[in-house]
Amino acid sequence: MRATATTTYDYRIHYKDSGAIWKLSTFFLEHIPFHSPDLIFFCIGTDRSTGDALGPLTGSRLTEFQAFPFPVFGTLESPLHALNLEQRNKDVIIENPNAYIVAIDACLGKESSIGQLIVHDGSMLPGLAVGKNLPAVGNVSIKGIVNISGFMEYAVLQSTRLHLPFEMSRTIARALQLAYNRSKL
Repeated sequence: MRATATTTYDYRIHYKDSGAIWKLSTFFLEHIPFHSPDLIFFCIGTDRSTGDALGPLTGSRLTEFQAFPFPVFGTLESPLHALNLEQRNKDVIIENPNAYIVAIDACLGKESSIGQLIVHDGSMLPGLAVGKNLPAVGNVSIKGIVNISGFMEYAVLQSTRLHLPFEMSRTIARALQLAYNRSKL
């Protein structure tokens, strides 16, 4: 079931900004229903492409937090990618029609936007930058701009330094954990 929002939002912050984890956690706390037993995280991407590893890196980090009680699909060990995303999405919706999905994925953008994290009200279209025709996923989208778009997107993703998605995943995961902890107060 999709939550209906009265207002839509796009929130942007650079992962290195001062207080980024706290600011993101505050935003997450306001827009992600941490109180819901139907909250699920889809961390999309593959470890076979350094630029596309943001999702699985974030998923792996979230599963390492012992106090993070939500189902997480997409880790370095078991990626959620173009070959299994559509089926996993269908399975989750069948098993839990009230699922509220937070989708996390890497994306490409302007050079001046590299390192930006974007939180968007609504679903995302994974694989769009590389010409994949995948279903829209998520009630909330968290995207990290890992490199530039516009030319040879596959090669750009393959040649992205792992350090950037690695650090961005740390910021996202820590902010989600902090938001969840704050939601219990």
